[in-house]
Amino acid sequence: MSYESDLLVWLPRLTRYARALTGDPAWADDLVQDTLERALNKPPRVDGNLRAWLLTLLRHRFIDQLRARREIAVDDATAPWQTMAAPAGEISGLLLRDVQRALYRLPVEQREVLLLVALEELSYQEAAQVLAVPVGTVMSRLARAREHMRALLSGEPPTHGTAALRVIGKT
Repeated sequence: MSYESDLLVWLPRLTRYARALTGDPAWADDLVQDTLERALNKPPRVDGNLRAWLLTLLRHRFIDQLRARREIAVDDATAPWQTMAAPAGEISGLLLRDVQRALYRLPVEQREVLLLVALEELSYQEAAQVLAVPVGTVMSRLARAREHMRALLSGEPPTHGTAALRVIGKT
């Protein structure tokens, strides 16, 4: 298979990841197009994990665009979930909408790792490679993301990091 054919194999997964990351199909399509354009112009120098490399390119482009746009505020009327409509009469559609809303309320670092591990089924090592962080950071961000999602979906405040610190050695 040629390099171009190898890239096309990953197109659906790149598109899925970009759409989950942005919540905006048009923005996601632009991200994927930019990613593939960069991949074609500057192929990787070594034989490695093409999927991880492509996801890294996409993530870097996303971060660049996010900085240019500034992050979407949770209550912003233009936020992706404001226009999401559940299929008429379908409870599963409502649940999906709630999950999508919760996902977009996560901090970007938590959303990225959750999408890479849960949606794209990357190993912790592969996710660490894409995010350019240690494996332990992936694990802690994933744990916080899962806890945050649980709290958002149940309507309870997140418990991680909210416990009071105990002062030792003071009387």
